[in-house]
This record gives sequence, structure tokens and C-alpha cells, in this order.
Amino acid sequence: MKRALVSVSDKTNLVPFVQGLVANGYEIVSTGGTKKQLDDAGIPTIGIEDVTHFPEMLDGRVKTLNPYVHGGLLARRDLPEHMATLKEHQITPIDLVCVNLYPFKETISKPGVELADAIENIDIGGPSMVRSAAKNYQSVTIVVDQADYDQVLTEIKNDGDTTLETRFKLAAKAFRHTAAYDALISQYLTEQVGLEDPEKLTLTYDLKETMRYGENSHQKAWLYEDTMPKQFSILEAKQLHGKQLSYNNIKDADEALRCVREFDEPTVVAMKHMNPCGIGTAEELELAWDRAYEADPVSIFGGVIAVNRPVDLATAEKMRKIFLEIIVAPSFDDDAYEVLAKKKNIRLLQVNFDAKDEAMGHETVSVMGGLLVQEQDVLAEEPTGWEVVTKAKPTAEQLKSMAFAWKAVKHAKSNAIVVANNERTLGVGEGQPNRIDSLRIAVEHAGDAIDDRTVMASDAFFPFDDCVAYAGEHGIKAIVQPGGSVRDQESIDKANELGIAMVFSGVRHFRH
Repeated sequence: MKRALVSVSDKTNLVPFVQGLVANGYEIVSTGGTKKQLDDAGIPTIGIEDVTHFPEMLDGRVKTLNPYVHGGLLARRDLPEHMATLKEHQITPIDLVCVNLYPFKETISKPGVELADAIENIDIGGPSMVRSAAKNYQSVTIVVDQADYDQVLTEIKNDGDTTLETRFKLAAKAFRHTAAYDALISQYLTEQVGLEDPEKLTLTYDLKETMRYGENSHQKAWLYEDTMPKQFSILEAKQLHGKQLSYNNIKDADEALRCVREFDEPTVVAMKHMNPCGIGTAEELELAWDRAYEADPVSIFGGVIAVNRPVDLATAEKMRKIFLEIIVAPSFDDDAYEVLAKKKNIRLLQVNFDAKDEAMGHETVSVMGGLLVQEQDVLAEEPTGWEVVTKAKPTAEQLKSMAFAWKAVKHAKSNAIVVANNERTLGVGEGQPNRIDSLRIAVEHAGDAIDDRTVMASDAFFPFDDCVAYAGEHGIKAIVQPGGSVRDQESIDKANELGIAMVFSGVRHFRH
């Protein structure tokens, strides 16, 4: 008779699986609550104490860490000396292990969880059994995922055992299972001790979706989500309508969501190829849409839209008139949804904006051979902390416009220039190898919209006074920039010459 060891925290679909094992000639060894559930279901089981000849101890911390268990798992069936050792010590081989681990993730997800509770939910015996069984996959079947119950039972029923190919695949999954479990523990404990730069970076993600393709159609791609998901995320959005998101859709929508998070007033962000092409703000969402659209009615075509208020009918009626890839919003009024859902290909995503202030994890960016890790740029800044460096002082309206432009320029790719008033972006220049070209692009987009209310924001300092001179030539009267160049005085002198009010924020916002 073959022997299976069954000890699981998640008991979903357990009873039918074990009944299938018994029906195919397996005897069942079990522990604790798992044994009780199987006994209650009328399935005969052998207690772990009857195998180890030793009682569970230390509040269950020690029960399977025993040669009678691990000898039965690790013995190679093809080596006579191993089998002779089992016989000598009266150890019964174990042919199948069904184990999943203490609910560590679920424990640390609870609000206000104590460190002691987290520690008690670190499984020791479970991962040890999983690893032993997986190492000896030539002879032992390891099952850590209930999604594999049916396949395992089918093969046992048809052939008397699982195939070697299946055991190999299950072993690889088992090691992924324990690796992810340990990674989550290491992340949690590293955070608890406050270490920012551990000598080993352990990350774990869950496959959420196999993409149709990547950045281009010839590239394969997969979407993985942090095992501790963030609610304010495109990955946790509820898709209400439209076809599957593409790789590029997700990147654009993520950037749009990051940008719209900056604003408290009703705001519309139009994102195109990871760059904002129009941002509008107003007391009502419909007017904010009008302003975002007016900012760049050409580039918004085929864009990704993020708004920070529920989409109403009036706004939806205007949105539906042009081709949009995605609209991200806290919600959609019923009549607004009906209007937008008539467009077959538009994606409508609902995101939990109540969670927009949740603690954000670090950003990771792949480079050849490695990974860059940094904090997200979520620095909250107020104009009251800015330094006025020119003779001309910004007016209250100019300060309001600069605050708006400063939030916008954080999300344009460097070198980034935003020309704006306090209602919308007028022109955005981004991603250029020099700052003056970005400014020329922004001013050209702004065109005749530049007036006495217009301000300019630069994501980094001016290395020369050319940007200040160009801004002054085109009617811009106020500038916000980080400062910090060895040539700052040249820019200050040029601003004074042209009567421009300029402030230094003291912080740059590169976004590559």
C-alpha cells in the first residue's frame, strides 16, 4: 500500500482529493486540524505521532521534523542501500505529500497585526516536507496547489501513479512555492528591522495574466502582481468594459493614475506613450475634460484618460466623440457607462481612489544584468516652501498656476517643461536631449494661449539662461524650477532683466 502525508492550512477541496487517494490504494498520514477534518469526513487516517513515535510538542512547532518522516521522503528507491536503511529502522516510504503552509501572508495582511502573531505563522515543518518531497521527485509526488488535485488523481487512477514528467513539474512548483513564502517572510522582517539596503533583495510576485504580446507584437510578455497587492493600482482595477489590456495600455494607465493622484480638485489627465499630453482641472469634471482636451486635441486621440471623480453623463458624452483607449475613474454613473460602453473597444477601469494615499512600495526598473530600486516620487510640496530668487514676486494667481504646473511636470519625461495656467497645461515638452528644445515644443503647443497668467515649470535646473530668455521672449511671466546649477545666477539675472518672477523649489523631478 502506498502512503500519502497530508497536512494543509487551506483545506479547500481537500476531502474529495483524499477520498480519491484512498480509493486508489493510499493510506493517509495526517496532522492536527487536517486529521480532524478527514476523520470527521469518515476517512481513515494515521496520526503523525504513530509514525514518528513521538508526540507533537512546543505548541505544535515540532511534529514532522523527524527521521521517520524525512527518511520516508528522501530515501532513493533506486538505491538498495537506502531501502535497506529504511527497513533496518522500520521507516515506511512516503509516496505523496500534500502540504500547503501556515497563512503568513493572510496574517500580516490584517490591520494592526503584532510581530509575535506573524512569527507564529512562519511554517517550519511544512516547507521542510515540501522541499524533501520535491528533491526526491523521481519517486515522490509533491502537491502544494489544489489546482493540481484533479490531474494528480486522474493519473493515479489511470496509471497507478503520477508520471515522472508531472512529478518534475510539481517539484519545480513546490520550490517556487517555498521560495515565494520565504521571500515574503524576509521582506516583512527586513521592514520590521528598518533595513533599507539589504545585501539580498528578495521579491515575489504572482502571475496575474499572460499578455497577448509585449511592447511590440513579436515580444512575449507576462503580467505579475506583487504578492501583497496595492488597492490603488491598475492591477487591482475592476475592468467594467472592453477588451484585454495590452502591455502598453497597462504602462500608460499606470502613469496616468500616478499623475492624477497629485490633484485634489476635479482633474482629467490625458496620457500618451507614458507622457501627459493634457491635464485640466476645474470645479466640475466636465470642464476639467474640456480643458484637458483643449491642451492638445491632436495627441489626446488614442490616449489613456485618468480622472479623479466619478464620470458623469455630460463628461461621457464628450469623451465618446473621440477614440480613447482607456478611461480610469473612481466610478461611472450608470448613464455615463451606457454611453461609453457603446464603444466596443474602449476599456473602462474602476479604481479605488479611497486608497490613493496608501503607503507605496519601491519602484523597480530592469537593466541588463540587474535591477534598479528606488522610492516612488510622492514628495508632497507646497509653494510656501519655495524660495523667490528674483526682484519680481509671483502673484497669488501665478503661485497657484505654478503649483499646478509643478505637479504636472513631475510626470513628464525629462527633460521636461510644462507651460500652464491654473486651469490646464497649455504645452508640454518632454523627453528631449536638451531643455531648450523641450521649451520650444511646449511654447509652440501653447501658441496664442500664452497670456499674463501663463507660467512655466521645469523638472530640473537651467544650465544656461537660454530657457529664461526664450520664455521671456514668448510672454511667460513666472517660472518655477528646482535651482541648483552653478550658473543659477545667470538665469536669475536674465529673469530680473525681463521682469520675470522666478522661484526655486529646491527639489528636482527627473522622470526617465
